[in-house]
Parts: sequence; structure tokens; C-alpha cells
Amino acid sequence: MLDFFLVVVALILGEGKGERLAASSETPMPVSAYEVEDQTPTGRFLTATETKPILGATKANWIGVREWEGQDLIYFTQLLAWRCGLYEIRYAVNGGAMQNWPVPACDPKTATPGMIPDGAAIYTALPLKSVEKVDIELLYDDLTVDQASFERAAVLMP
Repeated sequence: MLDFFLVVVALILGEGKGERLAASSETPMPVSAYEVEDQTPTGRFLTATETKPILGATKANWIGVREWEGQDLIYFTQLLAWRCGLYEIRYAVNGGAMQNWPVPACDPKTATPGMIPDGAAIYTALPLKSVEKVDIELLYDDLTVDQASFERAAVLMP
């Protein structure tokens, strides 16, 4: 955790340009691959300024785990519904390596830019009862990072 705070301080002070170093052996989040987006509020929930408070308030619901037809399904629908303002969604299962989850683009020209498009991946399937813990890391378009860890029992859906 200390490493995370040191990286945040370095980013604020303009040091540590490049990749954010993970606090463990995880693959670093490529902050340097992105630029800060304009954060002017539009009322349409297109930027981190507008979506971060919602995702912060609903953090306990970022993901869900469901047992279905002999598999564990990890759902990302909450994050995808509020994906405008996000550059990346990353996840790790049971302490494994972080993986990128595909984030569909938002279309600000439509009435509902955050609507999850048809055909978008909303879940991943794993062997039944194999998911014990899921770690999530978000990279917002203001280059801030938020993260959470979820134990199976806390996000298991009926």
C-alpha cells in the first residue's frame, strides 16, 4: 500500500513519468500511454469528474460472481455501464496477474453514451467455485487510479 501512495505522490509532483509501479509483482498500469482528458463537466457522465463519484459510491457493486451452468461467471456490467471516464479496467482472480478487460468506447453523440453496446463482453467464465477473490483496478481519464478487492461471498449473486 505504501508503494501505491509513493507512486501517486510522484505522479502529482511530476516525477515517475512512465508506468505506475504496482505494489506487488503485478503488471504495471500504463499511465504514460494516456493523456488527461478535458474534465469540464457536461452533465452527460463522460469524464472521470462525473463518473468517479458514482463509481466510488457503488464500489461494493463493481463486479458480481454468479454460479451458472457449472461455471463461475464474473460480471463487469456495473463498471461497463459507467465506463465513460475510464481508460482501463483491469482484474485479477485469486491473486493472479492483472488482465485488461475490454472497455467499449463511449459515443458522446448519442443520447445514452454509456449504454453497453450489443455484443460487448460483460462477463468471463471460470471453473465452478474457483473464484475466491477478485481484484479490480480502474484507470480514469484524469489518470487517477482506484482499486478494490472482493471476496467471493461479498459479491456472490443468487
